[in-house]
Amino acid sequence: MTTETPSKTALVPKRRRIVRAPFILTDWARRQFSGVLNFWARLFLRLGLHPNTMTFIGVAGNFVAAWFLAQGDFRIGGLLVVAMGAFDALDGAMARLKGESSRWGAFVDSVSDRYSELAIIGGVLWHFVHRGDALGALLAYLAAFGAVLVSYIRARAASLGIDIKVGLLTRFERYLVLAPTLVLGLPKIGMAIIAVGAHITALQRIAYMRAHVHQHGLHREEPL
Repeated sequence: MTTETPSKTALVPKRRRIVRAPFILTDWARRQFSGVLNFWARLFLRLGLHPNTMTFIGVAGNFVAAWFLAQGDFRIGGLLVVAMGAFDALDGAMARLKGESSRWGAFVDSVSDRYSELAIIGGVLWHFVHRGDALGALLAYLAAFGAVLVSYIRARAASLGIDIKVGLLTRFERYLVLAPTLVLGLPKIGMAIIAVGAHITALQRIAYMRAHVHQHGLHREEPL
């Protein structure tokens, strides 16, 4: 009776392949504003604040913003969304400076982002439904649908070992659309842009994923 020896390839864990666009606004902004972020991150760390505290403040603040948006007070709600965006940017910088960046931290950050974004769009959706604005409600629903789909496609690809960071409207770009349109009292325009852009992004990621797996012959692998 012979015993098969595992090949070296079988013993080496699969490395995640990262599929990137030629230019990613999120990464560019992080590089450009790293000095400012690190300054404030160090200040909050000296005050004894933990990165997770910043994350939870951001989520809680966005739920408060959603309440104002549901009441139709878009200026206050929008300004809160802008303010909470700073907390969202600082928690990661604080974790890196503190040497506590981890998979768990990244997981918590991603989940909190989904809670925040859906709470905000949910507040806008509630407002439109309460007013009987069918078009506005439909646009808000499609915006939420698209935002979730974009995140799901990346998460599903990551479970297969491929990190897809491409597309017209990632979360950072959606924030750049959402915050000013809310502050200016133009929620329907913001929802329309996100509704269209998010679904275009989803289709872009699907196309990138298909091209990548066929280029590397990954479509022949056993499903995980």
